[in-house]
Amino acid sequence: QVQLVESGGGFVQTGGSLRLTCAASGRRFSIYAAGWYRQAPGKERVLVASIPGGGGTNYADSVKGRFTIFMDKAKNTVYLQMTELEPDDTGVYYCNVIATVLSETWEADAVEAWGQGTQVTVSS
Repeated sequence: QVQLVESGGGFVQTGGSLRLTCAASGRRFSIYAAGWYRQAPGKERVLVASIPGGGGTNYADSVKGRFTIFMDKAKNTVYLQMTELEPDDTGVYYCNVIATVLSETWEADAVEAWGQGTQVTVSS
């Protein structure tokens, strides 16, 4: 139905920047909502940025002012621009998408997809 492929992670020093990319593919679908989650070693996965279905953006307090989530709807691609990175930003980042999929008979269904994760390591 819908598959997500992430890219853009890597190693960066404190204060550096990275842009994560989440490319969605499939047939007869459109993205309804999207988000980026982070899972640090030994910690639970937490939502750091999202685009709700109704529009706009939301950010965790820890990244507000430093991260920006945005989407290119024509390319079905979601991005996370990360600036002023800190060691606490280290973790595996996962893209999450809720999409509307149409069948051959134009029946609609909502599906959820996850990216494979991309490692972000910020050194101090």
